Amino acid sequence: MKNVNVDSQRNVCALLMIILFVGFGSSCSDSLNEDDVLIDVSDADASEDDTDDPGNGDEGDSTDENNSDNNDSDTQDDGCDDPNTFVFNEQDGLVNVEFETAAFSGDWIPASSESGFSGAGYMVWTGEQSLGQPGNGLTTYLINITTSGTYRFLWRSAVTIGDNGTEHNDTWLRFNDADDFFGQKGDNSFVYPNGSGKTPNPEGASKDGWFKIYRSGNDLGFKWQARTSDNDAHDIYVTFDAPGTYTMEISARSSGHAIDRFVLFHSDMMTAGEATDDANALSAISCDD
Repeated sequence: MKNVNVDSQRNVCALLMIILFVGFGSSCSDSLNEDDVLIDVSDADASEDDTDDPGNGDEGDSTDENNSDNNDSDTQDDGCDDPNTFVFNEQDGLVNVEFETAAFSGDWIPASSESGFSGAGYMVWTGEQSLGQPGNGLTTYLINITTSGTYRFLWRSAVTIGDNGTEHNDTWLRFNDADDFFGQKGDNSFVYPNGSGKTPNPEGASKDGWFKIYRSGNDLGFKWQARTSDNDAHDIYVTFDAPGTYTMEISARSSGHAIDRFVLFHSDMMTAGEATDDANALSAISCDD
């Protein structure tokens, strides 16, 4: 109402000034209380703030939704919103997955305090060590293979406890339904998981078809490396004889081992450097109905 009163007073003054010239002009101007004008301006600012706040909130929500759409477009396009049903699709000989894109059990926690990760963050095991018994903190990934053949496995991981690169540096891995799962060193040295029915088996821990997958070196930050067999490092390979959906299993072993991303790449189609290029698109996600 203050704006209306000021305008009315100004109109009256203008009329009087026209009729009586300057006579009453100054008194009418004096009647426009400066405090009233300031109050009006303040009220107008408050009104703008009230209008901006919902607008900013809506804009923020819209931006968040857009970011979510961009980050999870494959999931949303296929109507997938449950990580338990995610299927990661190989394309052109490559499976490229942010490790945190899964349903986790036990004491796996998301984190982002270490530098050098990609995506939203990484997962780190914070529970008890499971050095001799795989199966604790079990996580699975369904992987759809369309190009059959032998793939090499790599992940980007880091040591987040202590300063020794030979401790807190490993996690269990198994491909129980693949046609072959093995470690290879050079052209002629192979190892197979204990419990697979194949020999020779790796040095160090292995059980029920699980490999202990470790990284080495005292550069403790995130790097691409995945090996098995203690003091006799073998790279990791998986063979899929036919197209289909296969299950990759992860199980906690060392506390403080952090995993950021993994790749499976057809060893006849690309190199490790090409497969781990950060510019590569993540694997499309479909839904396991």
